[in-house]
Order: sequence, then structure tokens, then C-alpha cells
Amino acid sequence: MRKTLSQNTITTVKATVPALESHGLEIVRTMYGHMFQNPEIRALFNQSHHGDTGSQPRALTAAILAYAGNIDNLDALAPAVERIAQKHAGLQILPEHYPYVGEALLAAIKEVLGDAATDEVMAAWGEAYWFLADILIAREAKIYQELESAEGGWSGWRPFTVEEIRPESTIITSFILRPKDRGPVIRHKPGQYLTFWLDLPGSAPLKRNYSISSAPNGESYRISVKRESHGIVSNWLHDHANIGTELRVAPPAGEFFLPQKPARPLVLLSGGVGLTPMMSMLETIAQQRSDVRAHYVHGALNGSVHAMGARVRALSEDTENIRVTTFYETPRNTDILGRDYDRAGRIDGDWLRAETPIAEAEYFVCGPKSFLRTLVSDLSLSGVPANRIHYEFFGPADELLAA
Repeated sequence: MRKTLSQNTITTVKATVPALESHGLEIVRTMYGHMFQNPEIRALFNQSHHGDTGSQPRALTAAILAYAGNIDNLDALAPAVERIAQKHAGLQILPEHYPYVGEALLAAIKEVLGDAATDEVMAAWGEAYWFLADILIAREAKIYQELESAEGGWSGWRPFTVEEIRPESTIITSFILRPKDRGPVIRHKPGQYLTFWLDLPGSAPLKRNYSISSAPNGESYRISVKRESHGIVSNWLHDHANIGTELRVAPPAGEFFLPQKPARPLVLLSGGVGLTPMMSMLETIAQQRSDVRAHYVHGALNGSVHAMGARVRALSEDTENIRVTTFYETPRNTDILGRDYDRAGRIDGDWLRAETPIAEAEYFVCGPKSFLRTLVSDLSLSGVPANRIHYEFFGPADELLAA
């Protein structure tokens, strides 16, 4: 494994930042065009994140720019590297896949930059790519080893069956999954997700991530899936999955999870189906009966789409240190204040400053990108340091979230 980058490579890569700012997205889209000519490589990726409106090309463009700009200070990229390694572990990315990506990236740089992609530039980016690839390969190997050796652990894609289907709202349904072999499962870290490989009729293989919405129990997992208007997999699960349906599942992954022994008060903030990892956290807090104070704040449009509200109320009533506040943006006439929800409107920075322990709490945030952008920004402007703000989102990160 390469231990250090040459100074010439560092200087040359940093000098390409202006070109990447101008042509980075074109480079990334060209790179994916080369890669996806290989069906096996194409199958590794969630295709819903690609295309003209997909967020993955923008996310990778931002990541490449961040790498180039911080190539002389790679410690700053450690959280991003861990996030990528966890995503790769969920998708079952292996060392043999990296040469395809490297070749496609370098070919795209040469194709888009033309004469500006000198031999020196190409050599520098080749060294820089494999330096980062080696870091990711080593971290991913450790993740795979830990997952396989853990109690209930496995490697690759394990067959699970749907044991129970539970409607949670007009748009969210829970699926309880148990291994086909009836053996134990890894006790996931509350907040992590599962990755699914699906072969649906009339479609190329699909991969999707769904957060685990139950506390770890060593026997099964629960996922709670929102029906998306154009979601191939979410609609298939809602319309065609039955008791006994078999699904192929990778081990739990993700770096967004509850600390094993929280040292600070916890504030869990979610919007819409962003409640799924929070339910895993909240159920775990209730089970542990620790002294940690937890405040769960959730925002939904109204009661028709609010999932698991009764379950959350029951947990808070049964657990002295759990407080719950629910916001409905536009309550229906049948939504009762004090029973179904606590406040009308949206969660905002003023309310968080007044009602949560800004000076000491650890914040966990999950929801749509607009929800994340607003609340992460509000918390930062309120003086909450970055190391006390943790967030999860569905799909790739992009440059807007990075801000």
C-alpha cells in the first residue's frame, strides 16, 4: 500500500482544481458512461441516482473536488472516507472493482480536458486515485472482516424472508425480515441501514438502502419503506411483497448511529420517512433504561402520513427520560392537538434554541435534503460544533449538503 503521495503529485493535483471546477461534472458523467458499458459494473450502482436528474454525478464531482483541494491535508477527509467505505461495504464493492473505476476516471479526464491533460497530470491523477483506493480497500476489508466474524454475521448477500407486513401510514409500510436459514443476525448499531439486491421482472438488478427501524434484537430486522411516486423498488415492495417473499440482504452498514454510551443529552430530529433510523435509536434508548436524556422531534405533513406516532408516544410515556415533540405542517381537521401532534408548522432554529439544550446536546438529523440543509445550517449558526451534529440522508451527499 502506498504510504505517502509524492510532492509533485500533490502540487499537480492541486493545480487541476480550477479545471475540475469548470469541467468536473462532465468528467464524472463521462466516467460513468465508460463504466456502465460493463453490465457487471453497472449492476453495482443504484441507477436511480444517475441520469440527468440523478444526484450521484454531482456528489462524486464534489468529492473529487474535495479530494483535490485537500490532498495535502487528508485528515480533513476522514469522515468522508468512512462514509464512502460504509456505502461500499453495503454495496459489496470489492478490490477487483477498483481498476474499472480508475481506468474510467483517467479516460474521462483525458477525454474532457484534452491537451490540458498532459502526461504529468495523468500520472499525478493515477497516483492520487490509487492512493485513495488503497485507503478505501484497506478500510473496507476491515469492515467485511468485522461483519463476517460478529455473532450472527455474514458476508455477501444473505437470503431473508418477509415475516410480517405492517402498514404504518398511507405511504409507509414496515416489513419484518428474518433470515431464511432462521439463524441469528448481527445486532446492528441503531441508525444503520441494510442494502438489498433485487432482481425484479423486466428490470436489471437493483440495489437499494433502507434504514433499520427497530432496535437490535439479534433475530430480525424491520425496515419501514415510503412509497415513492416513481420508486421502482418501493412500489414493488408495497404492491408485490408478501409474507414469505425472499430478499437478498447485505450486512448492516453506515456511520450514522447512536453512541453505545452517550455522554451528552440526545436530540433526534427527523422529517417524513427520516424517522426510520430514529425509531431504532429511540427503541434502543427505551430498552437500555439509561440516564441519558433524549428529545425526539419529528415533522410530518399531517396525521395521514405520520408513521409510528402511537409507538413513539408509548415509548415516551413508558420511559421517563424520553421527551417527544411532533410538528404537523398542515394538520387536518381530524388531527388532534395534544394527541396526534404538539405544534403546527415546521421545526426551525428558533424553536430548537428555545426548547433543546443547544449548549450540550448531541444532534442526530435525518430527512429530506431541504430539511437537512435548513436544520443543520440552523444548528451550526446557533453555535453547535460540527462534531455534535450528525446527519443521515437518503441517496448520495451533494455539494449543497457539504455547505
